[in-house]
Amino acid sequence: MQQSLKNIRGILIYTVTVALISSIYFIYAYAVHPIPEERETFFTEIGEGLGKTGLALLIFIYARTLLKLLLGQGKLAQRLLPDYMPALESSALNRLLVWMNRTHIYFGIAAVAVILLHIGMMDFSRYRHILFFPALLGLVVWQGVFGMFLTLRYSPVELKKFSYLVHAQFVTGIAIGVFALFGHVLIDD
Repeated sequence: MQQSLKNIRGILIYTVTVALISSIYFIYAYAVHPIPEERETFFTEIGEGLGKTGLALLIFIYARTLLKLLLGQGKLAQRLLPDYMPALESSALNRLLVWMNRTHIYFGIAAVAVILLHIGMMDFSRYRHILFFPALLGLVVWQGVFGMFLTLRYSPVELKKFSYLVHAQFVTGIAIGVFALFGHVLIDD
């Protein structure tokens, strides 16, 4: 159990560190960078809806990870909580997890596509000087590319192993969440 707490502590320390650095950059960007006025156009209205859809898709994807942790399944659960014995033995939750595992790829593809459309329709060029947004774009593309290599039938084994290591990480998801939160708070009225 001591190792489990150490792993969870590591994730919490990483999250707090990313949030702290992001808050410092937020203050800097707020003070130094001009924040463009929001332009209400047909495309930005669609883009806002796509942003909410992308958020819902990401919540689904990370809810799957949390459910796996709750049920003590998967490599992530074994890495984070190697001596954890799940208190829940629910066939309904297990069936839900099976369905989520089966549909994860489709929700992931949809999330990447919708988020990229959101970024494009909100006119990325107006916000690219704020580092949160280029970082987010890079992380979303990163997740999409390495997720794609996991699904390709003829990917070399070494590439699949590497792709799994860099795709299935809380590190990326935490950074996406923190950067998106601070970036949107910065530019929203």
